[in-house]
Amino acid sequence: MSESSTPGTNKHGLSPVITPIAIPVGKTERNYSESSSLTLMSLQSILSPGEVPHNAFAEPESPTLPSTPTKEDFSSSSEERASPVRHTFSSNSSPTPVSNLNTTIAATPTRSINLAMSPASSYTSPPSSFKTTTMTRKTSTSDSFRDKFSTSERNGGKSHHHHRSSKKEDSGKLAHSRSRKKSIDEFSASVANVPPAPAPSMYWSRPGTYGKAPKPIRAHTSVMVGELMFVFGGSDHKGCFNALYILELDTFTWSKPRTHGDPPPPCRAHSATYYAKQRKIFVFGGGEGPVYYNDLYVLDTESLTWSIPTVSGESPSARRAHSTFVWNDKLYVFGGGDGAHALSDLFALDLMDPANLRWQNLLPAGQVPVPRGYHTANLVGDKLVVFGGSDGHECFSDVHVCDLTKNAWYTMELDRSIPRLSHTSTRVGSYLFVIGGHDGKQYSSDVLLLNLVTMSWETRSIHGIGPTPRGYHTVVLYDSRLILFGGYDGKSYFGDIHVLDLSACAYLPQITSFSIELSDD
Repeated sequence: MSESSTPGTNKHGLSPVITPIAIPVGKTERNYSESSSLTLMSLQSILSPGEVPHNAFAEPESPTLPSTPTKEDFSSSSEERASPVRHTFSSNSSPTPVSNLNTTIAATPTRSINLAMSPASSYTSPPSSFKTTTMTRKTSTSDSFRDKFSTSERNGGKSHHHHRSSKKEDSGKLAHSRSRKKSIDEFSASVANVPPAPAPSMYWSRPGTYGKAPKPIRAHTSVMVGELMFVFGGSDHKGCFNALYILELDTFTWSKPRTHGDPPPPCRAHSATYYAKQRKIFVFGGGEGPVYYNDLYVLDTESLTWSIPTVSGESPSARRAHSTFVWNDKLYVFGGGDGAHALSDLFALDLMDPANLRWQNLLPAGQVPVPRGYHTANLVGDKLVVFGGSDGHECFSDVHVCDLTKNAWYTMELDRSIPRLSHTSTRVGSYLFVIGGHDGKQYSSDVLLLNLVTMSWETRSIHGIGPTPRGYHTVVLYDSRLILFGGYDGKSYFGDIHVLDLSACAYLPQITSFSIELSDD
């Protein structure tokens, strides 16, 4: 590949052609989220400081977490289990508003140039939870003067009185003027004591929920269907589940509906992907204890009926900690682990004809990623962006892109290394929001932004109280909010809901429509 720098491109050969378009800033379109439902993959426990597990895909012999990692189980030391430290990121510059841009991008991974965007100044009201002080101005006699002054202004500065003012009237006007000046001075002094409103930023909150909620769980899946979040499977310290819960996100009301048909067995670290054309959720793989699955189950989201379709072809091996997504009417499966080895294969299942489902091993060319699970995979046009994960020995920080049209892998170069596994990654416009996960030493609650245009990491100021450090949680995008549920921090399971509000401000220079073209040069 060429090491030269080409004017008008960034280090990945991104050459933007920018045309303004109009989208609502306060309400992010739902189709900005990735088409894939991210599989939140499960390590049995956290990694020890400075160490990585010998086999991150093996199941523990018991729920008890030993102090020393073994080939079958991996635990945290007492240092790791100390009280977690919450991190708050702030950007080097003030948050800038969304620029509604339409960009076509051509990328060559080794070229470099800065991509500059001109931020526009904007102010957005702070979230309702911020306290607002209302000042009352002392008026005394100045109110009557203000009324007369306003009347005079409306008449071009001419008074309604046509006779010549007497000295007594002039003296009265002077008294009113002094009174008005004193009132304004008092008002200015009081305003000076009002704390400034917070700068526009994203905001964490924890809403109250209603109804029958799931138990605290990890390694479950959450899938958006309209305004409903379908939560399936997962595990706690006692074992795995195969229950289905639905959260109505407009009211934050949980329900546990009665389903029909043959549901999947209790499992964790499976995948669940929504295929909108058929209004169905496809659940694949996962496992319980030492058992791994490669079965495919389908949930009709209207009748809430489970079915087991008949499939043919070369199916993926049993696995969990993989990722799945739908593109071009096909269900794709990438990576994961089979209990002994990490995987990097890519399979596709044609969904167009439900009566004739057939698996295909795609065998992509190019720079195939190191085998891994516990990664995230996001669809960007016809490109699959894979970040992080683990092979059981190392926590990865690399980013790989698969051109699904050409069936070829490419390795991207980033500005810095940020290892993550068991995190979430959600696409919002031209950014991936990476939340939480494990960095190879400890769990994190960080919110990081991967700029897909410049392939560089960014941070933003966030107000409010966010979730505690964790991994194996889920995050979905609903309107302009990221909804986080569940997770695990090495000793505790979570069943809480946290909301990251992205519409509280115009938070990013945003590119809402773009594609990445990769070159072999």
